[in-house]
Amino acid sequence: MADILTVLTTTDSAAAAEALARGAVERRVAACAQLNGPVTSVFRWEGAVRTEPEWQVLFKTSVAAYAALEAYIREAHDYEVPEIIATPVSHGGADYQDWVVEETSGDRSVPSAD
Repeated sequence: MADILTVLTTTDSAAAAEALARGAVERRVAACAQLNGPVTSVFRWEGAVRTEPEWQVLFKTSVAAYAALEAYIREAHDYEVPEIIATPVSHGGADYQDWVVEETSGDRSVPSAD
């Protein structure tokens, strides 16, 4: 089996979630991403407990592309401290895992808008 990960982040709007997902796939740092939301997040920030709506983005990537995906999320995310949690996939369809690895291999530059 190929070494793949799911990587979770959250953001404050559907538009921001879609932009993160699209950018990651365009850069080939993720094979795909799923958006879910809104979800309700309860967290402590700057000394206060807050409750806010957020949208989750679940990326599928290879272990080899993880560092580039994390760097992309940190660069593109509007949160000061974005959630970035990677979980290894221990079992899954070999053909799907091969596809994830193939889609996250090669040139990771941003395609032109031509």
